[in-house]
Order: sequence, then C-alpha cells, then structure tokens
Amino acid sequence: MAGDTANGFLYVKESRKGFDDTVVSLLRAIDANGWALFQVHDIKERLAAKGFAHGNIKVIELCSAKHANKILLKNPVASAGMPCRISVFAERGKTLVASMRPSAMARIMEGISEEDSMEAERDILKIIGEAVQ
Repeated sequence: MAGDTANGFLYVKESRKGFDDTVVSLLRAIDANGWALFQVHDIKERLAAKGFAHGNIKVIELCSAKHANKILLKNPVASAGMPCRISVFAERGKTLVASMRPSAMARIMEGISEEDSMEAERDILKIIGEAVQ
C-alpha cells in the first residue's frame, strides 16, 4: 500500500517525514485546525504486551464538535463511526497516514448528506496534508 491512495472509503498519503515526526506533525495539525484530540493508541506497544511483534502503528482519535453535532442531529447511530481516526504506520521503509473518508458515511447512514460529511472530510484531508509535508 505504499504511496498515495484515494478510493471510496480510504485516503492514504505518504509522509515526507519519519514516523515520530509525522505523529508530532499530525498532533500539531489537529490542534491548529481546531479539532479535539481524544486519544492516541500505540498499537505496536499494545500488541507487544500480548507477545506479538509489529512495526510502528499509532491510531489517533480526533473530533470536531461542529461536524459531530451536525451529523448526530441527523442520525445518532452515526456515533458508531465516531470519533474520526487517523492512523500512522510504517511500511517498507515509508511512513504512511491513512483515514476512512467521512463522505463514505453519507452512503451508508440515513439522513446524512454528502455535503455534511464532505465538510468534515475536507478538514481531515487538510490535517493530513499539513502533517505529511
């Protein structure tokens, strides 16, 4: 999966930075764009505690109250896909950043328009873009 990928559900972008610098840049971009950081999950560490070896993988949970409120007012079951997540992982010597596209939610959740979910998606893609430069 190396390189940049965009399809209906996923967005993957290669970072110009190393793993740790990409994570730090992502955290800064989340804050700079007015989103809230919920949690950072160190998957490598969690799996190592269970005896499994993996490369660097961190999953960052983030939320925009403005976007979440708009979507939840239309369909509270959308909360099953919240908060948004961005993953950073190393693969074949490259650092990649990936996220599910919020616009995909409009295709599977009743009452949520593509316009509503695209607002959140534009923000997430901007955050990722800033982090990988």
